[in-house]
Amino acid sequence: MADREPSTRHDERARHDPSSARAAGRSETFDDAWDAEQQDKNFAPLTRAEAEKLFGSDVSRPSRVTPFKVVIAQLVLSLVVTVVWWLFSKPPGPAALSALLGGAICWVPSALFAARLKGAGGAGSILTWMVGEMLKMGVTVAMFVAVAVWYHDVRWLPLLVTFLVTLQTYWLALGLR
Repeated sequence: MADREPSTRHDERARHDPSSARAAGRSETFDDAWDAEQQDKNFAPLTRAEAEKLFGSDVSRPSRVTPFKVVIAQLVLSLVVTVVWWLFSKPPGPAALSALLGGAICWVPSALFAARLKGAGGAGSILTWMVGEMLKMGVTVAMFVAVAVWYHDVRWLPLLVTFLVTLQTYWLALGLR
């Protein structure tokens, strides 16, 4: 810093000095960013005792809900909704098959995601989760397109209702956690 011109040193110091920034009427975004960065560095994780005091004694208990249990719940729920469509629609065949396809559009990508997580050892990185979610979205879209193209007798109401009902299994699993 000694090898620079005095005016250059002064400008650099003025950029870092909050009082000179206020005096010059400039915003303090640099200081705010620096403060946020410092706060992130000052983060201290909770001890086990502190976590149990805040969240209860079950805080370290592993979740009972696994990805494969969610997939099984989605499969069972889609079968139940398919039976309901079979019982209450006239004619029952196309509506029930559409409902079954709607449920499958939900649980097949979820099963692929769960298998991918198991293949990654269960403790996948963020990248593993992101790629898995992209795979789920791609397979879901591909299955919707495949149904629209190849199944000409599709009943969209049973398909979409069953898909949406089966999709709600994630909220149920979150509640059971």
